[in-house]
Amino acid sequence: MRRLGSPLLVLGVLLCLMLGLSAGAVPLSLQEVWSGVWRSDADAAVIVRQLRAPRVLLAFLVGGSLGVCGAALQAMIRNPLAEPYLLGLSGGAGLGAVIAIASRMAGPWAVPLAAFIGALAAVGLVYRLSLVVGRRLDPRVLLLSGVVVGSFAGALMSAIIVLSDATGVRNAFLWLLGGFGSASWKSLGVFAAYAILPLAIIGLSARSLDLIALGEEPAHHLGAEVERTRRVIYLCTALLTAAGVAACGIIGFVGLVVPHAVRTVSRPLHRTLLPMVFLAGGSFLVLADVVSRTVVRPLELPVGVITALVGVPLFALLLRRTLA
Repeated sequence: MRRLGSPLLVLGVLLCLMLGLSAGAVPLSLQEVWSGVWRSDADAAVIVRQLRAPRVLLAFLVGGSLGVCGAALQAMIRNPLAEPYLLGLSGGAGLGAVIAIASRMAGPWAVPLAAFIGALAAVGLVYRLSLVVGRRLDPRVLLLSGVVVGSFAGALMSAIIVLSDATGVRNAFLWLLGGFGSASWKSLGVFAAYAILPLAIIGLSARSLDLIALGEEPAHHLGAEVERTRRVIYLCTALLTAAGVAACGIIGFVGLVVPHAVRTVSRPLHRTLLPMVFLAGGSFLVLADVVSRTVVRPLELPVGVITALVGVPLFALLLRRTLA
């Protein structure tokens, strides 16, 4: 089953990418998509190359990155409900990005950098709130702290958007719900530049994540540097989440849904799990974007709405199992 899983997953990724290129306000056949990709003189070339290709690739990279963040956080915190949105990372990143927009910070790197600072501030606050007696981290309190910090950040974002007179800030509500309508090759390149290093570091931390998932004491005895790994994972997930928020807004529950879906097929070590989650997360967000573009065509639903419709029921189910 595991030998068949990887080829089937790769085939599924290719099918999702082709579907993403063909779906939209102007539906294209697979033949038109193929011609648009390889022939610059084809009628569909502009639609495929300039509009849909960067959008689909950005959705794939963001979805894969959020999935990896969720898998890493779940192992590190040993809580099946952990993911960037529920731990307040997305809210902190969104607040930083909104402050940057309201302050009229220029340059393609300004908003991602501000989002990263906001995500780090949210991580620090959530971590401090989650420490109990003896400076011991309680995973259950960590999740509640993340929800509180995320809600507080969301309230501040709403206030800034309402009160600010900066151009474009008042139209940021749709951006806060997540979407790829403004995707371009430039935004794809900026996100990739931010994402490649933290993704590589998380991948290299796979063995440490395997050990930490067993518990802190066993991990210490087996040679894992728990505190160092925790700081590195927090930093990498904050950077990935910030880059995703800056590129497409706040999209929740991808890091919750995808790792659990992959684990239902198999329970591999993280060196295998993380690549599978990346591919599955990218495919999931591409499909969510396809649904957002087609379900009320020619209008578009925010992608965050689609992922929430899938993620909230799963969250409720996992919460019930966790508390049972």
